[in-house]
Amino acid sequence: MLERKQRKDRTEVTFVLPADTPPGPVSVVGDFNDWNPHAHPLERRGEDARAATVALPRETSHSLRYLAAGDYWFNDESGDGRDGPNSRLHT
Repeated sequence: MLERKQRKDRTEVTFVLPADTPPGPVSVVGDFNDWNPHAHPLERRGEDARAATVALPRETSHSLRYLAAGDYWFNDESGDGRDGPNSRLHT
């Protein structure tokens, strides 16, 4: 799930997943962080969720995916469409 907060000069996007599905560590990766799995790992957010927040320029588009343990790649179905095998996000 994506949560967006519009700020004056940027959009803060929070990527939210259930706390244990999929199991193990998960990162959000995309063209905004050079597909680096160490840049934005999801951290626990309460009992039921984990999340990572990324500040992105307003009115831009980005490709992204999640990377979980075991080299398991998956998309965010709440994104703004697809870009080939990736999810698409518009800020």
